[in-house]
Order: sequence, then structure tokens, then C-alpha cells
Amino acid sequence: MLPWRGSLRAAGLLRPAPAAAPRTGAVRRALCGQPERPVGRGATLPAGPDLKHFLRGAAAGEPRPEQPPEPGSAPGAGRVYLETYGCQMNVNDTEIAWAILQSSGYTRTRELTEADVILLVTCSVREKAEQAIWNRLRHLKALKARRGQTRPPLRIGILGCMAERLKEEILHREKLVDVVAGPDAYRDLPRLLAVAEGGQQAANVLLSLEETYADILPVQTSAGGTTAFVSIMRGCDNMCSYCIVPFTRGRERSRPIASVLREVRMLSDQGVKEVTLLGQNVNSFQDMSEQQFGSVATPTLSRGFSSVCRARPGGLRFVHLLDQVSRIDPEMRIRFTSPHPKDFPDEASVLQLIQERHNICKQLHLPAQSGSSRVLETMRRGYTREAYLELVHHVRETIPGVSLSSDFIAGFCGETEDDHQQTLSLLREVRYNVGFLFAYSMRQKTRAHHRLQDDVPADTKKRRLQELISVCREEAARANAAMVGQTQLVLVEGPSKRSASELCGRNDGNIKVIFPDAEMEDAAGRAQPGDYVWVKVTSASSQTLRGVLLGRTTLSCSAAPH
Repeated sequence: MLPWRGSLRAAGLLRPAPAAAPRTGAVRRALCGQPERPVGRGATLPAGPDLKHFLRGAAAGEPRPEQPPEPGSAPGAGRVYLETYGCQMNVNDTEIAWAILQSSGYTRTRELTEADVILLVTCSVREKAEQAIWNRLRHLKALKARRGQTRPPLRIGILGCMAERLKEEILHREKLVDVVAGPDAYRDLPRLLAVAEGGQQAANVLLSLEETYADILPVQTSAGGTTAFVSIMRGCDNMCSYCIVPFTRGRERSRPIASVLREVRMLSDQGVKEVTLLGQNVNSFQDMSEQQFGSVATPTLSRGFSSVCRARPGGLRFVHLLDQVSRIDPEMRIRFTSPHPKDFPDEASVLQLIQERHNICKQLHLPAQSGSSRVLETMRRGYTREAYLELVHHVRETIPGVSLSSDFIAGFCGETEDDHQQTLSLLREVRYNVGFLFAYSMRQKTRAHHRLQDDVPADTKKRRLQELISVCREEAARANAAMVGQTQLVLVEGPSKRSASELCGRNDGNIKVIFPDAEMEDAAGRAQPGDYVWVKVTSASSQTLRGVLLGRTTLSCSAAPH
């Protein structure tokens, strides 16, 4: 599960791709895995124009242009409004979808009322996330009804995980949605929108064993262009009993390392100072794109951990990728999220690389989900409380001063009061800097839905969640208070949201740092977004550090021995 991050950011180009190969790995998924049934208003979907009608230069031997065509030059082009819900992977999906649409002649609008196409990139991790989409669709229904006769009909689309999970319900509920596209079907968006323009509903929720969008080049920056996210893999094989992700995003598949390195180099050339490598289970990365990689040994797991999914032999692993990415630009910080605790083996240690490389942030997300070994077994997490704590100790021994964050679920199936107390004690023992905590929400298709009972009352879930949040904040405040008086290296992101006279950035541990926007003592002027600065911490809360600006530096100089 990925932590929720930020609002929509999207812009990009479609990189010229090699000739399309048959997608032999595609898996058709409709209700309960049955073959697709005809959709639409009483008729099977027409074939519609092929994708080549919308991507200039798709004819044999004709290269695709690096720059998108002029707005409106492709059939079905118009103004598109994109809205993103959920995790950072969905933000990345928005950027992929926009890159494809932009290359087909669509223009982007930030005004809902100006749009010819409204696309919602959706989340299915919890029922609350889906309910937010249904509420939004009711608002859009009124907007669609008010559409003037002099303008083309408004087309509304649902993309992402909710599209994959609830395709037929979305299409038939109030006949509001025109286009449904799953996470692996974004290349088909121009065709789907053309079909919808002709008055038919259109859907593609095929899951693929191969699609990684490796040839799509989104310009995916945030915080004034100082940070960016780079997707390195898609899908998940872990099959935790509570989790819908394997059913909405499919099996794990990794981008070729070469394509990731090209994207990171491009971002470095643009002046980006921090890149986060992104995936559902990022440290199980396994590049199988080259034949010579097949001789690499089968990966091992963290001590005391197991997996329901058999490891595949061969391929270049996450440690190889992290090593090469960190060598691209010594002035670029590297983070990654979300890892699984099982994939931190002692051999070829990612942890050792983090400790040795000055530009890999000393910060780890270690999702625990529960502090009870009994509940962890029911969740199919593949470890006990004791094994998890042993890993935490190993991490802190290997990376002194590391910042830790985690995910927890309150009120999972069969969770007793004693189980809950064990989770509270784990929060106190580990003392995370950041926590992401949620009440359990049963999801159809998951193992829990088929095998377990959602038997913890809603009011009990709510109480337990509040207790988890309270303890997590108390311990985070204590962890952050230990930094008062220290000097922290901070990457400046921009003005503080609460005060124009203050700046905001993040330290190596990904903790927000607020400090006055003042002249620096070294007469170098004021700090700007993208600068590395030294800040002396004067106070701390559970979420934020405050301090005074000391001066500008560089990432390399900050790592040099003094």
C-alpha cells in the first residue's frame, strides 16, 4: 500500500516506441474473471478506429514525432480535465494517461467547465475511496445535464483500480460514465474516447503480464520542479489477504533498468534534485529484459520471512537499480517507496548501499500492518512480530539515524483487544517518525472476502484507529524532539502553505522542515526551491520540524567529513 501523496501533477511526452508486439501476456478480466460481455446501450461495442488513427506516424517505417501534434489535429481531440484520487501510483498513472492523450492532440484544461473530457483516476484500496468517486460522479451528472447543445457532448471516464474492479457496475449505474479503462489500458484511451464520441460506451480492463509503459516519458515533477517520481514496476504478487491491489493492478512486472536510467538522467538534466523510485512492492524489482540476466541467482528473503509467491530465478534486482540510479547525479537525492519487509536480504544488501551512498536517503518505509503475530498470519504477511522487530533492529544497526515509517490496519478480521494492544506496543517500541493508519475495509475478490468474516464492529474499528493515531503521534513527537538542537540538511521545496514569510522543505528522513525566508549569513541571498540548506532545529511536533536557516550547501559537500 502506498502512502497518499499530494494532488494531481501531470505533463509529458510519448517517447517513440518500438513496433508493437502481440500482448501475449494480457489477461482478460471481467466480473469474477469471466469473459467480457457486450457493453453499451443494448449493443456490442463497435470496433471503432484503431490506435494508429490517433498516433501520428504509426504507419510502417514512419517515426513518431518527439513533439505532440498541434491541439485538435487528431480525430476526437478536445480539452481534457484530469482528477486524481489515492496513492502516488495513481498520480503517476495520471501522468502516463496525459502523455498518451497529449500525443493524440488533446489539450489540458484546469477548469472543469471548459472540459470536453473528464477523466477520474481512481482508487479501490478502501470503500471510502470508492464512495468519494460515486459522490463526484453525481456532481458530474448535473454538469453533463447542463451541457449546452452548441458544444460536443461531455465525455466522462473512470480510469485505474476502481475501473478494473467495478467495470460493469460503473457502466450501467445511471448510464453516466462513457469510458472505463483499467491500469494497463491507457494506451487505448484515444480509441475508447473516439468510440464514446460516437455515443457508445467503451471499456478496456485487460490486465497485462508485460505492460510497464516503459516507453512513455512523463514530465512528472512537483514542489516547483525540485522533486519527481519515477515508476519502476507495476502490480504485486504478495497476495496479502486484505489487499485488492493484485486484482486491480495485476502481477508484478518491472521496467528495464535502461529505461529507468534514461528517465532519471532526463530529470537530472531538468534540474530535479530528488527522485523517488515508485512501485507497489519496489524492492522486489526484477529486470528480466535481457537474456544474460537469466543467470543471476534466485533472490532470497529477509531472515525469518516467507512468501506465498515462489521467487523467479534470474533478473537484475533492486540493489542493482538503486546502485546505478544513485550514480547518475551526486547532487540528486534518491528515495523509494513502497518496499515489503520480506525483500531486505543480507546478501547484496540494499541496506548497506543506503548507508554507503551519500545521496540515497536514510529513510525506509517498513509496512507492519499489525503488531500481532496471529493477525499477521491471517493477513498472510509472511512474518511474525519477532521477525519484523529483528529486521527493524538490523536496519537501525546498519543505517544509524534512519527515519522509519509504516502502515497499520485497525480492526482486521478476527482482531481481538489483545491483538490491538500488541499493535499499540509495537508502535511504542519502534517509535516511527511517520505512520499511515486506516480502519479495515473489506474488499471483494480478496482472500479475506472469500475466507474470513469482517467481524469487528465499525465503532470498535473507529476507536482502535483513534488509539493507534494517538500513540503514533506521541511517539513521532518524541522521535522528532530528539532532533531539536541538531543541524539538518534540507532540500527547499518552496514557500510554506501557512505563511508567505516562511519556506518549507524536507530533511533526509523525509520530515517536513519550516524555517524563515531570510537572507543567509553567507551573503548568498535568499534560499530558492532546489537549494540544499543547513537548518538548525529549534522545535518539533509529531509532523514538523522548525528551525533557523544557517546557509546554503551542496549534497556532496554535506556528506564530506568535517
